[in-house]
Amino acid sequence: MRKLLMTSLLVGGAALVAAQAPAQAPAPAAPAAVPEQMPFDIPYGPSITLERAMQAAAAAAAEAKKHNWKLAISVVDPNGDLVFFQKMDGTQVASVAISQGKARTAARYRRETRTFFNAMETGHPYIATLDPTLVASPGGFPLMDGGKLIGAIGCSGGTGDQDAVACKAGSAAFM
Repeated sequence: MRKLLMTSLLVGGAALVAAQAPAQAPAPAAPAAVPEQMPFDIPYGPSITLERAMQAAAAAAAEAKKHNWKLAISVVDPNGDLVFFQKMDGTQVASVAISQGKARTAARYRRETRTFFNAMETGHPYIATLDPTLVASPGGFPLMDGGKLIGAIGCSGGTGDQDAVACKAGSAAFM
């Protein structure tokens, strides 16, 4: 009797699981919309000059000083190579490399680094596989002149939003 009861429970349980399986299957993903135009299709211009790089960094540093933020500020050319670097007194050591990474990411991908941060935060971890040097954190902005990318600026040392405010001031020096 006990064997019959156990067999009945197992068969009944299996039938319930089988009945639930189709209801739990994930719905097929909707196909992604294909944009007509290429996003972030910004033409490259001539590389930023040292003088203009210093101007952008000075504007970012002035904004940081207003708030007593201690930042590392990097300005790169369109390829992401360093043109100018400034580290404010008391800036954390890790911010040196992070600011350069943010600037490089903004230049090479022709967009603000917050774009990558937002993608990661909304469940798109594949972003991390694009490039091992990509920095998905707010605080990197392309520098434009006449609608063309001439470089980028990256700030680090505060929160991502603080870094972004300072870098935005640096990029606004070109508008």
